[in-house]
Amino acid sequence: MAAEEHGEGLTFHPMDQFIVQPLFGGDTLHFYTVSNATLWMALSVLAAALLFVMGTRGRAIIPTRIQSIAELAYGFVHKMVEDVAGKDALKFFPYIFTLFLFIVFSNFLGLLPMAFTPTSHIAVTAVLAMAVFLTVTIVGFAIHGIGFLGLFWVSSAPLALRPILALIEIISYFVRPVSHSIRLAGNMMAGHAVIKVFAAFAPLILISGIGIAVTPLSIVAITAMYGLEILVAFIQAYVFTILTCVYLKDALHPAH
Repeated sequence: MAAEEHGEGLTFHPMDQFIVQPLFGGDTLHFYTVSNATLWMALSVLAAALLFVMGTRGRAIIPTRIQSIAELAYGFVHKMVEDVAGKDALKFFPYIFTLFLFIVFSNFLGLLPMAFTPTSHIAVTAVLAMAVFLTVTIVGFAIHGIGFLGLFWVSSAPLALRPILALIEIISYFVRPVSHSIRLAGNMMAGHAVIKVFAAFAPLILISGIGIAVTPLSIVAITAMYGLEILVAFIQAYVFTILTCVYLKDALHPAH
């Protein structure tokens, strides 16, 4: 889109905000390059660490606001793991809690102006999802051995249907990391792109001379989308975590 009557090539590209760029020296990316993605992932880890360092430092009987947030987050995920996967899954609570904190802080920090959202990249979410998949699979075979394959055998179904259902269950199992990662990355990318589109409408409308009265509508739309993105940032962290608990439950209790 451009303001052609003013002779300006004013354009906007909503997907530019997702480009991974080196922070120092040139435009070439290597596995060791410090990029905007690695910077904001590090900031997410730092923010999570600071929350619990500051939140547990005083251990006051009457908690401070930071301590209350830390305790609420801890209790929230702890109850989720226990309710969904059972008490025997609590040994995996530190891992699941770390996943939740990293995702939720990455999502929320990505809403800051000029920030980068690591969880909008499939490369990041795929690593998280694959780590969950491998952990669950290894745990399942370590605990149950060959009996873990009972997860794919639907014994309650008619005998003639069991091989077909087993094939469907196997395909569904190996698709888990794909859906697990795409769901998070897709939702974060879509929301940020829509906000960028609405943000670009306001100056374009003014330049094209359509009318100054229309511009507040773009501002209202941006505000509404931003509020929705705050909700989505938490919900997607919650969904990723609860699905991890569901998959862990299957590893601990594989029988249908």
